[in-house]
Amino acid sequence: MNRRSFIGAAGGSLLAIGTAAYCVSDRYSLVRDDIRAADECVDMLSPDEKEILYLASLAPSGHNSQPWFVQHIEPYHWIIANDKTRWLPAVDPTQRETILSIGAFVQNLEYAASSLGYTCTWNLLATTNQDERVMEVKLTKAGGKSSFDIEKIRTRRTVRSNFRRELISKQDLDHIVGSEPDGFHYLPANGKEGQYVNEQTIEANRIQAYRGPAQAELADWIRFSNQDAERHRDGLTTASMEINGIAGFLVRNFFSKDSAMSNDFRNQGLDKVRSQVCQSAGWVLLTSKDSSRAALLETGRRLQRLLLRIRERNIAIHPMTQILEERPTQQVLDDSLKINETVQFILRTGYLNQYPRPVSLRRPVGWFLRR
Repeated sequence: MNRRSFIGAAGGSLLAIGTAAYCVSDRYSLVRDDIRAADECVDMLSPDEKEILYLASLAPSGHNSQPWFVQHIEPYHWIIANDKTRWLPAVDPTQRETILSIGAFVQNLEYAASSLGYTCTWNLLATTNQDERVMEVKLTKAGGKSSFDIEKIRTRRTVRSNFRRELISKQDLDHIVGSEPDGFHYLPANGKEGQYVNEQTIEANRIQAYRGPAQAELADWIRFSNQDAERHRDGLTTASMEINGIAGFLVRNFFSKDSAMSNDFRNQGLDKVRSQVCQSAGWVLLTSKDSSRAALLETGRRLQRLLLRIRERNIAIHPMTQILEERPTQQVLDDSLKINETVQFILRTGYLNQYPRPVSLRRPVGWFLRR
């Protein structure tokens, strides 16, 4: 059954069920604003510690898996750790993306701490991507607070749709790159390289959609119902996937993991990818000199710094790293683009007319804190 037929059949079923059933169903997707106030109390942490760790957790991660936990050593002394129960082995078998995500978490933590008047002293612990203990941090009260606006962390959001096609201006590129142009590559949509990334992104998504373990892993991280979303506070909701209106209602009330494994679901996903890659100003690639732990963490931090600068120029970024996750497309990428460094992020970019509020869910601090 194709999606249009499904919607028609489901719509008929809804009419038969009647208004009462509709009223008790998931009419609207659970979003971050719905649950933030319900965060639990963590007695071992001061208010500043709770706020810093919550803001750190607003970092992005693949499938919103949030692959970190924090070991509490003593007040303002923590270990930032790698949670192997949240790895994505089908698409990230070496945990490269996991370490990048932890780097983004670390950057948020440092910004949040400085905004409250603390300086961070870091010590790299991990020697492999699989090591549990990644970084040690000690926070010390400083003389004054930084001028960094933490509202940038709160309002950061991954946007997937409604990109304008006009190219990013040089003035805006200079702004979002800031003082760190090394490892930053903009491929305009109308250029040969940008069009190549378009084509290879579609191909990589096709390969991944029909690679069983990868699709099953995606299905595991989709929170099909609001009840499921509230129980886990992670993963992909209909709101974060931008499946809205009647389509979102149907997914929340009638779809399941089995639905995500159907050919129709996979094909609809590919159709959406084709639409997305044609709707952008091009691509931003972030590279590093190597893939050491230090380089990956710094690249993750650099991504987060970039993400926190783009909103003020109404620029969106949508990470689409499938080229790097599928061997056939990854092997030819470097030769085709002739980039001497290692590509770590492939980011679709474009201007927006209006920036929506963030909707992806986050676990309460107490859920990722350990003694």
